Amino acid sequence: MTTTPILLTGGTGTLGRLLLPLLRGAGCDLRVLTRNAGAAPVADGVEYVVGDLATGAGVAEAVAGAATIVHCAGSAKGDDVKARNLVREATRAGAKHLVYISVVGADRVPVRSAADRAMFGYFAAKRAAEVLVAESGIPWTTLRASQFHELTLTTIRQMARMPVVPVPAGVRFQPVDGAEVARRLAELAAGEPAGLVPDLAGPKIYGMDELVRSYLAAAGKRRPVVRLRMGGGAYRAIRGGANLAPERAVGRRTWEEFLAENV
Repeated sequence: MTTTPILLTGGTGTLGRLLLPLLRGAGCDLRVLTRNAGAAPVADGVEYVVGDLATGAGVAEAVAGAATIVHCAGSAKGDDVKARNLVREATRAGAKHLVYISVVGADRVPVRSAADRAMFGYFAAKRAAEVLVAESGIPWTTLRASQFHELTLTTIRQMARMPVVPVPAGVRFQPVDGAEVARRLAELAAGEPAGLVPDLAGPKIYGMDELVRSYLAAAGKRRPVVRLRMGGGAYRAIRGGANLAPERAVGRRTWEEFLAENV
């Protein structure tokens, strides 16, 4: 059992909720950074610390005494700012291992124009966060994963509220199960710093319209699906598969299996 707590950011989010019990099951004491301690579940061996990575408030207190930090906190934008605030305080605190979850294609999707930033700015923020982690001076490990089944479903549910569902033409995804990513992160957190490790992607590649239509069928909804062409270098890169890792299709749970259990 570790003698110092592991700090987990994003411990109440999609990935963090899956990772937390794995770390506890391995005998790790945990400290979870959260913006709202009142919404956090009570669990033995888990300490919740209130803080905000976006502003830096409470981060110094959260990292104090934590040798290993697993950074899972993420959002649609601002991941680079959060990483900068975390890295600054973790460096001051003398952290020994920083584990970061990024996204497949972070280094291959160019985000330069307003159109790029509007739709795919997430990739640029993730890449900037990767660089901050790698250049922090803290021994580090970064795992890039493809889109989670869970987040893909959330996005498609929101899209399906519209009477006509627009999807970007030619865009493909390789969704992976969040639980599989959590298991890999738990392994990496328990190991030595390894730098950039091989990507983790789902077993199958789907067109975005295919994902939407399969959800509509599973949910018993009838909606027209319209494929739209977009502009920008990021869109062209993703149409070319920059967000895919077919050589790392090591995930096992398919989108169809996930839908059957969650819709």
